[in-house]
Amino acid sequence: MATSPEDPQNPPTSAAKPGLRKPVFTKVDQLKPGTNGHTLTVKVLESNPVSSQLRHARIAECLVGDETGTIVFTARNHQVDMLKAGATVILRNAKIDMFKGSMRLAVDKWGRVEVTDPADFTVKEDNNLSMIEYELVNQHLFELTLT
Repeated sequence: MATSPEDPQNPPTSAAKPGLRKPVFTKVDQLKPGTNGHTLTVKVLESNPVSSQLRHARIAECLVGDETGTIVFTARNHQVDMLKAGATVILRNAKIDMFKGSMRLAVDKWGRVEVTDPADFTVKEDNNLSMIEYELVNQHLFELTLT
């Protein structure tokens, strides 16, 4: 019995496969609260383990940065081993979490952390985005005060 190209048992070849997009690399100073889907190349400046209440979870707060600034990255479990001081990593599909009013960079199960060759940039350490405190403003109350 001959099969047609639409036969579900014989899926079409790669011609029907959607093409992968090339990643758009973001710089640290372009990160904003509540955003996600960032791809960055950063150097790890320091890594500090955090004591966790969870038995099997390992967490470390790592200061990472590029030539535009720095931010705190929350490394979890196997990510802790990759983010050692001096390493250069690529963070794919990273997101911004808010913690006590400041930004933290994180990569969850939908993202990826890759150790890469050492980068040839100098980290700008005087622009730490995690030191900026943000305040949540209720939009409805804000609009009422303007009118």
